Amino acid sequence: MEHRFEAGTGQLIVRMPREVDHHCAGQLKQETDLLMSRYPVRGLVFDFQDTVFMDSSGIGVILGRCRNLKFAGGCTRAVHLNRQIQKIFQVSGLHKVIDVEL
Repeated sequence: MEHRFEAGTGQLIVRMPREVDHHCAGQLKQETDLLMSRYPVRGLVFDFQDTVFMDSSGIGVILGRCRNLKFAGGCTRAVHLNRQIQKIFQVSGLHKVIDVEL
């Protein structure tokens, strides 16, 4: 699996893998949830710099983590979206739920 995490100062950065699909979604979800439970996370950042593909299971991972963090009073952002990922955010409505920084 090629995703990476960075935690510090209340923020968790999830560097998303090249392809976010059902093959990696379960592990990505588990690892993110584990880190969010271990560290006092107030901000969650999904970094899509290396991502070229994402399917509905990836959307589900993002929405679930966003919802969990929102209940705890935190916020979620997505950064470094290419055109393909931007289109997925638009069509799925993720851009209405998560702050996006290109």
